[in-house]
Amino acid sequence: MARVLTPRAEDFPRWYQDLIAKAQLADNGPVRGTMVIRPAGYAVWERMQSEMDARIKESGSENAYFPLFIPESYLRREAEHVEGFSPELAVVTHAGGKQLAEPLVVRPTSETVIGEFMAKWVDSYRDLPLLLNQWANVVRWELRPRTFLRTTEFLWQEGHTAHATEDDARAYARQIHKDVYEDFMVQVLAMPVVPGRKTKGERFAGATNTMTLEGMMGDGKALQMGTSHELGQNFARSFDITYTSQASTVEHAWTTSWGTSTRMMGGLIMTHGDDNGLRLPPRLAPTQVQVMVVKAGEGVVEAAAKLRDELKASGVRVKLDDRADIPFGRRAVDAELRGIPIRIEVGPRDLAAGNVVVARRIDGTKSPVPLGGVTDEVTAALTADQQRLYDDALAFRTERTVEVKTLAEAIEAAQTGWARVPWPAVGDAGEKEANGKAVTVRALVREDGSMPDSDTEDGLVAILARSY
Repeated sequence: MARVLTPRAEDFPRWYQDLIAKAQLADNGPVRGTMVIRPAGYAVWERMQSEMDARIKESGSENAYFPLFIPESYLRREAEHVEGFSPELAVVTHAGGKQLAEPLVVRPTSETVIGEFMAKWVDSYRDLPLLLNQWANVVRWELRPRTFLRTTEFLWQEGHTAHATEDDARAYARQIHKDVYEDFMVQVLAMPVVPGRKTKGERFAGATNTMTLEGMMGDGKALQMGTSHELGQNFARSFDITYTSQASTVEHAWTTSWGTSTRMMGGLIMTHGDDNGLRLPPRLAPTQVQVMVVKAGEGVVEAAAKLRDELKASGVRVKLDDRADIPFGRRAVDAELRGIPIRIEVGPRDLAAGNVVVARRIDGTKSPVPLGGVTDEVTAALTADQQRLYDDALAFRTERTVEVKTLAEAIEAAQTGWARVPWPAVGDAGEKEANGKAVTVRALVREDGSMPDSDTEDGLVAILARSY
C-alpha cells in the first residue's frame, strides 16, 4: 500500500499537516492564518464542547454570549491587559463607508466587555458569585500560523466569574482547573497533562495567578492545553465591579477567567496520532465503531445493519458503511486516517462461518469474533483502548522527562523532551536566558508534581521545554 502520510520520525511538522489534510479535519481559510474546520474535525470539536460544557455547568457556571466587537477604550482601561494583547489585536476603523468615531477591537478575549456588564449586574453580595461562560470565536493576529495550534481566528470557551472574596475566587479558579479541565483532558482526551502555575513572566496579562495544564506532544515539545486565571481585583477596579457587603460597605469584587480552545485539537493529534493517521480516544470519538460491508453478498448488508442496531442499542456511537461500490481498502484506510477506534468488517466468507472481523485502531489487532459476542467484545475493547492511549502517552512523557540540577542541563535536555529542575536554579534571569534559546518554563510544580499554592513556595520545580 502506498504511503499516505510522511512518517513522524522523518518530519513531524509535515506529518502533522499531512494528517490534518488527509483525514479531512481542516483546510486553510482564504485569509492568512484562518482555517476551515471540516465536518470530520468539527464533529470532534463538538464532542469536546459537549463534554466540557456539561462539566462547566456542573460547576455552577451558566452560558451567555457577548459581542464580537469591543470598544478600544474598554481594553485601555486595564493597562497591563491591553499591553499584553496589543501586538495581536485586529482593529476596525471604518464601517458603513465611514471612519468610526472610536475604533473597535475584534474580540481577542472578553474580560473587558464582560467586566463592563458585571458592573451593571452586580449590586449586592446577594448577586455573587456571578458565574458566566461563553462559547465563541476570537481573533489574535498570528504571525506564524499552524492549523489548530496558532490561528488568527479560533474557537474556544471563556469563563468569567465575580466573587465576594479572594478565597472564593481562588477556590473557583482551581475548581475549573482541576474538576473541569484536568478531568476532561485525562478522562476523555486520554492525555496525562501536568497541572502547574505559570511564572510571573508567563502569566496572563492582568492576572495575579495563572494555572496551566501542559501536555507532551509526540515530538517531545509541550503544549499549553488550557489555563485558569485569578485576576484579583484588577479588572473590578478598572470596571468598577462593586457590591454592597453584608456589613453595608461597598467592596470591589474578585474575578477569574479561564479558557480552552481548538488548540486542544492540535494537542490530540500530536499526542495520539501515528504514521497511519489519527487515533481517537473512544470516549471522545464521534463514531466509536464503523460497521463495514467488505463485499456485497447474500445477507451481508442485512447482517451489518443488524449489528449496527444492536451496538447502537447498547449505547455505542456507531455508523454503517455499506458503500460496496467503493473499494474496501480505500474505505479502511480512510477509517484509519480519521482514527475511528473500531472497525467491524462484515463479508460473505466470515459471515458464512458465523463470524465478523473486529479491527482495533489503537492497538492494531484484527481478529474474528462470533456474531453473538460482538457487543461484549466491542464494549470491552473501547474501555481497554481508552486506557491504553493514556498509558502510552504517560509512558512516553516519563521516558522523555529528565531530572537535572542546573539551567544549562535543563536547556540541553529540553531539545528532546522536558527537564525538571529546581526553580531556584533558574529564577527570573535564567528564565530569560532560556527564552533566548527557544526554551520556556512551562510550569512550576511541587517536587511530587502537585499544584503549588504560590510561586514563592519552597521546593518548587520548574518544567522546561520547547513549546508550540
